[in-house]
Amino acid sequence: MTDAGATWTDERVELLKKLWTDGLSASQIAAELGNVTRNAVIGKVHRLGLSGRAKDVKPVSAAPRARKVTRAPSAPAPIAPPAHSNVVLAPISLQPAPQAPVEMIEEDDVAIPMSERVTIMDLRESMCRWPMGDPTKPEFRFCGARSITGLPYCTHHARIAYQPVADRKRERKLARA
Repeated sequence: MTDAGATWTDERVELLKKLWTDGLSASQIAAELGNVTRNAVIGKVHRLGLSGRAKDVKPVSAAPRARKVTRAPSAPAPIAPPAHSNVVLAPISLQPAPQAPVEMIEEDDVAIPMSERVTIMDLRESMCRWPMGDPTKPEFRFCGARSITGLPYCTHHARIAYQPVADRKRERKLARA
C-alpha cells in the first residue's frame, strides 16, 4: 500500500493553493500537478481549508431589495405518482381549462415560518422535503409541512416540482424566442 501523503510536497501544496485561488477546477489542478486525482485535490483543498474561494463577489447595496413577485399558477399542476406506484390516474380532459386572469402573488405570502421549518435531523417521512435556503449556511432547513402521501413534497411545493408537460414546452419556446 502506498503512502497517500507522499505526493503532497510543500511545493505542490503551494502550487495547489495558487491554482485554487486562480479559480481552476479540481480536475484542472489535478492535470496541472500530475500524478494526483481530482478527488485527492478536493480532499487536500478541504483539509487546507481553501474551500471558500470567492467567485464574482458583488458589492452589497444599502438600498432595500425589491420583493420578488411570482405568477400565481393558473391551475394546480397534475401530480404524477412515482414510477413504482400502483396508483391509477383518472383520465384527463382534453378541453382547455378556462383561464383565470393572471394574479400576482408575493413570495412572502406562501413562506413557511422559520418555526415550522425542520433540519435534516428532524425531518420525518410524512414531512415535505423541499429545501429552503443555502445548504452551506446553518439556517438551512426543509419545509416540514405535511407531504402528500407517496410524494416527498407538500401540496404547494409539489405544484412547483411537478409541472405539466405543456407548460414546460411553452416555457422552452418562450426562452428560445
